[in-house]
Amino acid sequence: MAPDAASAQDLSEEERIILASVDKFIEQDVRPHAHKLEAADEYPRDIADKLAEMGLMGATIGEEYGGLGLSASTYTKIVEKVSSCWMSVSGIFNSHLIAAAAVERFGTEEQKRHWLPKMASGEMRGGIALTEPDCGTDLQAVRTTAKKDGNEYVLNGNKMWITNCIQGNFLAVLAKTDPEAEPRHKGMSLILVEKGAGYRTSKLHKLGYKGIDTGEVVFDNTRVPLTNLVGPDEGRGLQQILGGLELGRINVAARGVGVARAALDDAVAYALDRKTFGRPIAEHQAIQIKLADMATRVEAARLLVESAARAYDSGARCDMEAGMAKLFATEAALENAIEAMRIHGAYGYSKEYNVERYFRDAPLLCIGEGTNELQRIIIARQLAERYKG
Repeated sequence: MAPDAASAQDLSEEERIILASVDKFIEQDVRPHAHKLEAADEYPRDIADKLAEMGLMGATIGEEYGGLGLSASTYTKIVEKVSSCWMSVSGIFNSHLIAAAAVERFGTEEQKRHWLPKMASGEMRGGIALTEPDCGTDLQAVRTTAKKDGNEYVLNGNKMWITNCIQGNFLAVLAKTDPEAEPRHKGMSLILVEKGAGYRTSKLHKLGYKGIDTGEVVFDNTRVPLTNLVGPDEGRGLQQILGGLELGRINVAARGVGVARAALDDAVAYALDRKTFGRPIAEHQAIQIKLADMATRVEAARLLVESAARAYDSGARCDMEAGMAKLFATEAALENAIEAMRIHGAYGYSKEYNVERYFRDAPLLCIGEGTNELQRIIIARQLAERYKG
């Protein structure tokens, strides 16, 4: 096995205990079922319930609201471990915790007291509803509206590629409360919508990232109280969700490390076992070069994730660090998945091995939470700002 997040640096006693419990959870509750559930594209309900039982649905929520209050640094180690077994499981709590982060950072105290304990316990499980059929990277182009009617908002519109929308019971929805506002972001607000308010969902079928529910959401005169607006004022929704997406991008980067490491582990194990011309293929220089590059990507990606997590924990603006980590780690996952498949040869194309799953899962990481093309733009702009400063 390649060194994992737990051995990358000295850990506190609390981290050791938490990560040991995560290891046990993975070996007992995830690994024995991952292959079957993924092949059937079946939601891992028992695994999701176990996540809630362990407190991981509240991993980064403050202890005063019933969460574990973990730092981003510890959280990324958990994400890496989980993703190295089955990436889909990490998505169950990623979108959920992005929504929670928005509430914890920007919500009123009354909202925090009402929503966060339920999110931390897993009583409320959900995610964020941002992307639309004609709007992904350009979030200011969302068309979903939320119009006031008495003491309620009435939501109308469609959201697409929404994680946890079917199995979850709430969504943090980015909507236009003032469609005519200029600049556009001043007309956008973040609104918490419970499933009981009435929205329709339908499952989308994907190449990879199976098991976890991803779907389309339709709001058709969906009514929610005005008090479900995150924060005291309208027009702050884009800034609120972008703050949460910093944590989301660090999560995706940690997933990239996990997938890259899993691909490396499987490739090394196969290369040591498989023989050609009378010796293990791990002794052939062509394979050695591939393995060396794969291992280097894993370590470099992990260091970038740790850097981004430390910046997030410090409270500093970290969109550049998160963007760098997300860009490099997810590309590392994709490259390692391809190389692992090549090292496995024909067996890498077989459903009997996990390598083909890494090959299907990794491309999503380069697209989700802001495409890697967007990350490059963010990095370049922040770089220019810092040099000017």
